Amino acid sequence: MSLERRISIITLGVADVAASTAFYQRLGWKKSSASQESVTFIQMRGTVLALFGREALARDAEVENTAPGFSGVTLAHNVSSPTGVDAVVKFAVSCGARLVKAPEKVSWGGYSGYFADPDGHLWEVAHNPFFPMDEHGHIVLPE
Repeated sequence: MSLERRISIITLGVADVAASTAFYQRLGWKKSSASQESVTFIQMRGTVLALFGREALARDAEVENTAPGFSGVTLAHNVSSPTGVDAVVKFAVSCGARLVKAPEKVSWGGYSGYFADPDGHLWEVAHNPFFPMDEHGHIVLPE
């Protein structure tokens, strides 16, 4: 097995989701209708930018907000099924990643887990049944 060279979502842990959303909208970037009060999604070319509260992001990854190495940024690799999440996380750990959060069903209706690379950068591996993927493996958000 190998991990496909793709980043699905870059999540920035922000102090104020509304203020950060307004900033990115002033840049001319449009938020998706999939956005909610607690999270904003912006379709990029081939990837998605997510704005999520920093403390909520730390809770989701089950790390301390002030933990050494937690930068407030996560990278996500989305796959087409929960079994795909399990396989990718297991493979990453076999390659030297540290398991941070074992894959599990999550409150938003998907399935995800987290691992850290040797420098502590967090990767979420997720199956999101609400975000379809195109033929290239890129997430396609609703406008």
